[in-house]
Amino acid sequence: MFKKKDSYVVAVVGATGAVGSEMIEVLAERNFPVSELRPLASERSEGKTVEFKGKNVKVQKLTAESFKGVDIALFSAGADRSLEFCPAAAAAGAVCIDNSSAFRMDPVVPLVVPEVNPHDIAKYTTKGIIANPNCSTIQMVVALKPLHDAAKIKRVVVTTFQSVSGTGAKAMDELLDQTKALLSFQEVEKKVYPHQIAFNCLPHIDKFIENGYTKEEMKMVNETNKIMGDDSIRVTATTVRVPVFRCHSESVNIETEKKLSANEARAILSTAPGVVLYDDPARNVYPLAIDVAGSDDTYVGRIREDESIPNGLNMWVVADNLRKGAATNAVQIAEYLIK
Repeated sequence: MFKKKDSYVVAVVGATGAVGSEMIEVLAERNFPVSELRPLASERSEGKTVEFKGKNVKVQKLTAESFKGVDIALFSAGADRSLEFCPAAAAAGAVCIDNSSAFRMDPVVPLVVPEVNPHDIAKYTTKGIIANPNCSTIQMVVALKPLHDAAKIKRVVVTTFQSVSGTGAKAMDELLDQTKALLSFQEVEKKVYPHQIAFNCLPHIDKFIENGYTKEEMKMVNETNKIMGDDSIRVTATTVRVPVFRCHSESVNIETEKKLSANEARAILSTAPGVVLYDDPARNVYPLAIDVAGSDDTYVGRIREDESIPNGLNMWVVADNLRKGAATNAVQIAEYLIK
């Protein structure tokens, strides 16, 4: 059982990656009570330093013995490392908050978005692990939950427009390098993605599976049902990688049991936790990735009734995938845990 203290030893696994470094920044920004930060990464990052609250902290090599004395371990180093090291961290007494896909659909591991299902955090005790959902799922369910409570959502059709930072720092470099090359009339190099990402859209995130969908698309289906605690919600997704550095945008169409007008939906979302209503198209006011970057909130706009069905709504949902879609959500879970 997790012990309440005045401050905690916090390990960040994948500390030098895009999300890991964001986790360290969010811990500092939100003044999480850290007595010791333990940055962990692969052997090639050993000895580097990360900045935390004005001090440089040395990165240590990740091993099974890295978690002695750790209270909370934030993982963002990929599913393989989570599968290998989360059990070791939990065995050493740490509660793991894992940002990978490794444990999300494990029936005994809670999958948590604090604005939606904070009560599920208490279920961590079986394995000592709490799963952080997929970035695109997080922002969508933050917007869906208050509408589901009001009118019961029957079906969701979502198309995502996901930034390259969702793939990591190398993908961000690839977009920059390809853009420079094209503007200089040079050939582009493709290393991270199978096709050019600069000035292009790729309807392909993660691997394709037998049903013709990608793993990313099926994550959105399965995770939404688990987080919302309602398997009756039907979800279908198309996930698209776009040449944007940061923030994911989503076109979300929902069908509800009870009729909700656009104005009723706006009123509900205007007071929903974690949501910023940003919706005045007459003045060109709607969420944009470049405006939302760096924010911890989920922005919702372009709310309008779907005129093709009796009880339908369309909306545009934008959030920073490195923050609310990953690092901030993980730290928020830790905040609930220590409460």
